[in-house]
Amino acid sequence: MAQAMRPDPGHSLFATDGKPHPLQDTLLAVTLVLGILSFVTAQFHSLHLLSSWTGLIGILTGAYGQFISVTTRERFFLIVGLGAAAVGFYLGMAHGGLFTGVIN
Repeated sequence: MAQAMRPDPGHSLFATDGKPHPLQDTLLAVTLVLGILSFVTAQFHSLHLLSSWTGLIGILTGAYGQFISVTTRERFFLIVGLGAAAVGFYLGMAHGGLFTGVIN
C-alpha cells in the first residue's frame, strides 16, 4: 500500500512552525537578558538590590512566556533564562533582599 511521504520537519530543538511570534520572542529576549543580568550581579554582595529585582522580574516574564509559548525553541530558552533569573533572585535575597538598604 503506497503512502504519501511527507518531509519530516525534524525534531530539532530549534524547530519552528514557520510563523512569526513577536510577543513570545520579546518575552524570550527579556527573560534571557534579565536572567543573565541577575545571575552575574548576584555574584557581587553589594549588588543584591539589582540582582533580586531583575531576578524577580525575569521569573515573572519567563513564567508568562512559558504560558503563551508556541515552539520548543521558545520553551528551551525561556527555561534557561528562568533558571538564571531564579538563581540570581535567590542569591540576591540571601545577600540582602529586595528592600535592604532602601528601608531601614
